[in-house]
Amino acid sequence: MPRFVPALVGLMLVAAVLAGCAVSPGQFGASDAPALAAADDGSLASAKRSGLGVTTASGAQDVAADTSTRAPKGALADRDYSSAKLDPELALKLVNDYRAAKGLTALKLDARLTAAAKMLSRDLASTDRISHYGSDGSSPWDRVKRAGYNAKVAAENVGAGQASLEEVFKGWTESPGHNRNLLLPAARDMGIALAADPKTEFKTFWTLVVAGAQ
Repeated sequence: MPRFVPALVGLMLVAAVLAGCAVSPGQFGASDAPALAAADDGSLASAKRSGLGVTTASGAQDVAADTSTRAPKGALADRDYSSAKLDPELALKLVNDYRAAKGLTALKLDARLTAAAKMLSRDLASTDRISHYGSDGSSPWDRVKRAGYNAKVAAENVGAGQASLEEVFKGWTESPGHNRNLLLPAARDMGIALAADPKTEFKTFWTLVVAGAQ
């Protein structure tokens, strides 16, 4: 059986503006032939490579049900997470160097998007799962709005179980859906967060939010 690997999920959001109000997108659909399998009970099955890209349709009213996944007990117990940490400036450099190589505009760290990212990472750590939905049912769009960022377009990448920023960033670049989010042309700002808890099965919970304001 292949060795269990850390998990990734990615989501792109596009705002539809009606009478000055942003409409939360929905109609989520999987894309890019994800290599990560989810068991019926919500736990993650073993896979040689993880990656899930999800996109949304603009202006849809209904939001898909939560598809949280969990790591099997002890699946990542043999990995060393003692050095897992987040340097936001290094993360910004990694993202901007990558975007520059593709001819795209550099992003700036935004405190509001960082707050939105922290909301999810802390929530996922408290419930030991990976998802784009908070335990209160909040979607990525909800969190960006709650943080006070008036987005025209936004994207969220999530990773769980990676032992370093470099590892999770590499995973995102190698997954087509996550890679599209990193290279979102209209993005101008980003926020990133890490919540680490050695008592959980996933150990680390990474969230990146990139967005462009209205």
